[in-house]
Amino acid sequence: MIIDVVVTCGDGTEPVLERELQLLGLTDIRRERGAVLACGTMEQAARICLWSRVASRVLLPLFDVESTSTDALYDAAVEYPWGDVLNPRGTIAVHTSASRNTKIHTQYVSLKLKDAVVDHCREHHGVRPSVNVEQPDVPLQVHATLRGFQVSIDLSGDSLHRRGYRVAMTQAPLKETLAATLLMQAGWQESGLPALVDPMCGSGTFLIEAAWMAADIAPGINREYFGFQGFAPFDPAIWTDIRDEAIERRHVGLQKKLPQFFGFDASADAVEVARRNVQAAGLGDLVVIEQKALYELRRPELAPSQGLLICNPPYGERLGDKDTMRDLYRALGRVSSEQFPGWQACVLAADIQHADAMGFGHRATERMHNGALIVYARHGDILPAPPRGITRFQEGTGTIPPEAEPFANRLRKNLKAAQKQAEVANVSCYRVYDADMPEFNLAVDVYEGQLHVQEYAPPKTIEAEKAEARFKLALIAIRHVFGLHREQVFIKVRSRQKGNQQYEKQGSKGKFVEVREGQAWLLVNFTDYLDTGLFLDHRPLRLRMAEESKGKHFLNLFAYTGVASVHAALAGAASTVTLDLSPTYLAWAERNFALNGIPPENHYFEQADSIQWLRDCQEKFDLIFLDPPTFSNSKRTPGVFDVQEDHVELVELCMRRLNAGGVLYFSNNFRKFKLDEQALQRFRIEDISADTIGFDFARNPGIHRCWRITA
Repeated sequence: MIIDVVVTCGDGTEPVLERELQLLGLTDIRRERGAVLACGTMEQAARICLWSRVASRVLLPLFDVESTSTDALYDAAVEYPWGDVLNPRGTIAVHTSASRNTKIHTQYVSLKLKDAVVDHCREHHGVRPSVNVEQPDVPLQVHATLRGFQVSIDLSGDSLHRRGYRVAMTQAPLKETLAATLLMQAGWQESGLPALVDPMCGSGTFLIEAAWMAADIAPGINREYFGFQGFAPFDPAIWTDIRDEAIERRHVGLQKKLPQFFGFDASADAVEVARRNVQAAGLGDLVVIEQKALYELRRPELAPSQGLLICNPPYGERLGDKDTMRDLYRALGRVSSEQFPGWQACVLAADIQHADAMGFGHRATERMHNGALIVYARHGDILPAPPRGITRFQEGTGTIPPEAEPFANRLRKNLKAAQKQAEVANVSCYRVYDADMPEFNLAVDVYEGQLHVQEYAPPKTIEAEKAEARFKLALIAIRHVFGLHREQVFIKVRSRQKGNQQYEKQGSKGKFVEVREGQAWLLVNFTDYLDTGLFLDHRPLRLRMAEESKGKHFLNLFAYTGVASVHAALAGAASTVTLDLSPTYLAWAERNFALNGIPPENHYFEQADSIQWLRDCQEKFDLIFLDPPTFSNSKRTPGVFDVQEDHVELVELCMRRLNAGGVLYFSNNFRKFKLDEQALQRFRIEDISADTIGFDFARNPGIHRCWRITA
């Protein structure tokens, strides 16, 4: 018997389903949105239910009603010969769906069809079917449109994405049918690739679906119930034969040499869930799953030089997550380039810009739905990470005004020494010049291949025109000595800050640049704020604290963009708390975490006044970094903060929050600051300022003071 079937699927997966139906031998295949129509036998319909990795349901249309009236639906249904398709003594259930813009009460429609079936069977057979909403012998489906109704039998019985191996779930798991679609789009079945890695494996869906494909395991093999089993014309022997065939194919498939499968996730809970699901899928030790955050990811030692990297990152749906998510995708792209060059990749993203941020060689981008959410599958090649060392600047050609030569000579001397020391220390962001010559009152900082130039406000005794002329000369010399174009040199003018001006926006270009410090990747901004987001003078202290952070609970007060917290997290801190009053800088800190692939678990961001927060805090920490501003009168705080007047209370509050053996690092940039050692005499205080001054600030050792304080 030849039948027509409607095979439903997720939006965007229709081409893959069409190919599956062709391979299963169906004919007259026609693609619609969210479904593929075809002709075939009952055996082929059962094979779709057993073998399709992409289909959602397999529907057998019975009749159409060319009216939107539920009474018309009842009239047509009560006349239908239901004894031909179901056992009048059996069980049924009715489910109604509706196309877009169709205003109808779906439960009422289901009730009308159920009543019609019951009334027909009672009148013609003297008995009536019962209702079983869980596993009816014959599940009926009504689809309502603007033109009327289509009544079908759901031969699948339940959504085919339910494979039976998901014994445990993580938050927002990926649908099995979508995972299979992406694998098939990536050519996994025919590629012959020897390995697959999912760096954010969640509940393990990609890994299981890929392994089942490689081992020729039917996706419906673990299901005990299908809707066609109660369909009156269906021969049960057909199902026995095709299921026995699938069992034999599984046995043979698991005996052959299979690819390697590796899954990683930052969450211990997710790793446990994935392992349980892998076992339920009958894959034993075939799939290796380990707990690793993205920043810890390394290509497994036994993994080959080619393979497929596939994953579904936790793309945030909240608008505020957009920048942070883009940074996470940057991290994924960077880690992939470092660890898996030459591999193929397939990654889901909720935004095209996120997919672009990975920097993969672009093959294709497919638009589809993951539930109600539109997502994009980026298929591409993982390119090798570009070499990234210390920038060696080459002086430009041409000449500069004679008046600029003394300054240029000083720059050359400083740059030559700084570049040597930067290479030894593997430092890519450093200060080259800091008002060494009084007549050129500015600072020049290298941020890899770009410069940040800050002009200090001239004394009132210097005429503004004269100061401006000197600064123009300085810029000419800077661009010449470093061999840079104008767009590579960013200029700021510093003046004495009042209140909270250091937090005020200077522009709105929103352009962030990635730089490296130690093991951390950091975002800097040269245009929008007075400072870049990275205080270079504290680099040695940040690296020192990172060395002490492993297994520690770390608190970062007045945290700015959270760089010290990033270092601590990368070094293995048990937890970090990053606290700042500014929502702008706190969001920046979260972006820095995402840029490094650091998971949010155990890393917290608090927008609060540090003093009040410490007064209320009940937690204890092993390591605290306290780097307050010199002065602040923010509208977000009740009073005025002055580091000289308030530091004793601040230090005492911090010491109360230290665990036994804990350490407080207290630093500030107020040049006239005097630590009140008398008031803090019960603590052990060590001035470590000299140890926290890097090579690039050796000419300006008063840039900050720093103390190591213990109980």
